[in-house]
Amino acid sequence: MAIVSKILVIGGGISGLACAWRLRQLGRPVLLLERGPRFGGVIDTIEQNGFRFDIGPQSFTNTQALFELIDELGLGSELLQADPRAPRYILRHGRLVPAPLSPPQLLLTPLLSARTKLRIISEPFRHTRPPETDESVAAFVRRKFGSDLLANLVAPFISGVWAGDPEKLSLASAFPSVRGLEERYGSVIRGAMKQRRQSGGKRSSLCNFRGGLSRLAAAIAAQLGDSALTGAEITAIRRSPEANSHSFEVTYKFGAATESLGIAAVVVALPADEAARLLASFHPKFGGLLGKVEYAGVAQVSAGYRLDQINYRNVETGLKGFGFLVPRSEGLRLLGTVWNSSLFPGRAPGGMASFTSFLGGMTDPEIVSYSPERLAAIAHSELSSVLGITGAPVLQHVACWQRALPQYNIGHHGVTSALRTLCAETPGVFLAGNYFAGPSIGACVEHANEVARNVADFCSAAP
Repeated sequence: MAIVSKILVIGGGISGLACAWRLRQLGRPVLLLERGPRFGGVIDTIEQNGFRFDIGPQSFTNTQALFELIDELGLGSELLQADPRAPRYILRHGRLVPAPLSPPQLLLTPLLSARTKLRIISEPFRHTRPPETDESVAAFVRRKFGSDLLANLVAPFISGVWAGDPEKLSLASAFPSVRGLEERYGSVIRGAMKQRRQSGGKRSSLCNFRGGLSRLAAAIAAQLGDSALTGAEITAIRRSPEANSHSFEVTYKFGAATESLGIAAVVVALPADEAARLLASFHPKFGGLLGKVEYAGVAQVSAGYRLDQINYRNVETGLKGFGFLVPRSEGLRLLGTVWNSSLFPGRAPGGMASFTSFLGGMTDPEIVSYSPERLAAIAHSELSSVLGITGAPVLQHVACWQRALPQYNIGHHGVTSALRTLCAETPGVFLAGNYFAGPSIGACVEHANEVARNVADFCSAAP
């Protein structure tokens, strides 16, 4: 019987790329196949008329796994870090209010009532335990701090960052560390302050690359070389017919040709619905479980304006900050807007500013079906009303995803646990993606590393 050692990674988003890279670093022969015309998944960067817009995520936080990857790829010299003290804003009654980023700021902010501030002060002295059942983020915040904090701070964050609904989002799945603080210390604030002291009080920085976030995907793909292919569509995956074999036979189209190869293991790094269709032939449970992963649709409108068009309404210090989030009570359809040219250099030409606005999510799902022209008009109108912008934008770019971000809703942990069990019962099949360990770039890289190590261990133990 021929020895099959190559590992196939399906999907060229950041999870698939990072997994393939880690397998290569572990000394494993790997082939990555991406059906689309480019690598990176939702991560892309476009340049037009001197503007540089990131499509998809706008930045990443400095996690250890991600920084190790950046160092291995030699991208450290291209790294940009935003000022961690850059203010974030919340739109409240039509005005931008600095978001409180520490317990003392929570007690001073006009975003919260005196009653809510008293609950914050007393929280460290009210020892509580989380419920045994899966609790939503909204239920947790109401239980610990009240509806005021939920509506004015937490809900805008959930909508703007997760594109989620706090009434559905699971605290244990989306924010396990927060639940862990209550379990360990009986108080979220007391636990957070203790951990902050232990970490030296350092605040994570938001990062990017001089050439935009697509540099990460491009660098991995370049290192993988001929072991990573775009325009390659899987047509069949089946178990090898040889007795007692755990290997697979894969057929895929590449250009006008149809190729076949034997592989030792397969990593499916696709969105959950695409993974479900691909794995249906292996086990019917894959389709049922992967189909339970909910997604939120998101529209993104990137725009450039001349600085003399911006009257800086609501912003006394000018465009110095990360951007703003919008509570649903404000009556706008914007979830939030990132001030890209304030965060990182090289995002706009001289005398210009660039912004990226987000719409949709679980609280406004129908908007992702709008035409690009309508989305652009809504974003321009609402951003203009907040910042006092006059005149039309210099340029706009619209991107829209019907299934943009997985939602870690109530019951999500049970789904991912069942998927891990199912993979263990299906030797040689592994899953990777942003529906497992978090949607951020750093979380995807960390999970991809874990999957790669598991694949390497499996191949080492295989007969």
